[in-house]
Amino acid sequence: MTQRVTIVGAGLAGCEAAYRLARAGLEVDLWEMKPSRRSPAHVLDGPCELVCSNSLRSDNPLNAVGLLHEELRKLDSLVLSVADETRVPAGDALAVDRERFSRRVAERLAARPEIRRRDGEVTALPGGPGLALVATGPLTGDALAAELQALCGGRLAFYDAIAPIISAESIDMKVAYAKSRYDKGSGPDYLNLPLDEAQYGAFVEALLAGEKVAPHAFEEPRYFDGCLPIEVMAERGREVLAHGPLKPVGLEDPRTGRRPHAVVQLRREDLAGTAWNLVGFQTRLTWPEQRRIFRALPGLAGAEFQRLGQVHRNTFVDAPRVLAADLSVKALPHLFLAGQLTGVEGYVESAACGHLAARAIIDRLAGRPFQPPPAVTALGALLRHLTGEAHPPGHGHQPSNVIFALFPPLPGRVHGGKEGRKLAHVERARKELVSWIS
Repeated sequence: MTQRVTIVGAGLAGCEAAYRLARAGLEVDLWEMKPSRRSPAHVLDGPCELVCSNSLRSDNPLNAVGLLHEELRKLDSLVLSVADETRVPAGDALAVDRERFSRRVAERLAARPEIRRRDGEVTALPGGPGLALVATGPLTGDALAAELQALCGGRLAFYDAIAPIISAESIDMKVAYAKSRYDKGSGPDYLNLPLDEAQYGAFVEALLAGEKVAPHAFEEPRYFDGCLPIEVMAERGREVLAHGPLKPVGLEDPRTGRRPHAVVQLRREDLAGTAWNLVGFQTRLTWPEQRRIFRALPGLAGAEFQRLGQVHRNTFVDAPRVLAADLSVKALPHLFLAGQLTGVEGYVESAACGHLAARAIIDRLAGRPFQPPPAVTALGALLRHLTGEAHPPGHGHQPSNVIFALFPPLPGRVHGGKEGRKLAHVERARKELVSWIS
């Protein structure tokens, strides 16, 4: 296994794959277009930049993504290891200081002599016979995206939105109160801005009337349901936000003892709490409208925005049709795809996909069949999504987070309702993962 492997893209999937290949003793050329070129959504020069939220979502294994965290930790994942090192308080969620996270990934990769960082944009798919992995993510450059489109017989895309970040010192702490929902986590890890019914109604009306960034004439404004712009949610009904990102349940105001009509939550961006992310406030409002509308919220009259929200294209391929079970391209077996390009959605899912692709490459170079994870694990469930096994015939391939609906059904009747079924999935996955690892 002395062959060099080319990886295009130093995001979560690409870095996770590079680290896994290096641990197996393989030489890796890791290409990244930054810093010579950035997409409109990127601001850092380093690898593994978290563009949208700084949260890797729930760390509770009774959630499917929390189970995926657990599995990746057992497999010595680079991304999960660094996330744990750079963690910031966020209740039962795994949130990180995104700048420290990127720097630490860079340090861990630099410590591996097998990995050679290559700077510059790759505008064509790598040719054979050497193996290559493309993990350029949702913001794949136009030239490479066009090659993928030609290779895959069409390209699918939807739009992701990014939430604003606010300086801590500009938040009115006479209005905000610190509390995690249901007091979960190590302490009050969120700031909360209470809204009464009138304030909430005025906010919804402002969102509906606010000027939005219009897509180009040739673009269809399709969004991922797990990351809808806040104004799109508002369009679905007046109380939708109060049952979604502004849900007040479990967030009673300690100063009054009462539950507000709605609550705007802010999650810290760094350990010191110098910057805070507006949770669920991903948006396509124009930047002047964001400043006007969000500063009208209680406690944000003097808000200083370190980053404003925006929308960006998210590119992915029809994985069940295009990819083999080992994540290689059927038409070009030397070429593998990983990350959000394949139709997994989320930071951890992208890292997991990179991890699986690296293991498939290792198996290929070792001359053995790909040894996929058991279907009942979170890793296996993601692979079932990409191969189409988790969906009924004729189901159109759409990006998905890891969810228990992707897992094979549980056998027989399970007692304990929803929580009982979750626990049964977790126990089955843990047992099968141990056997697979050994």
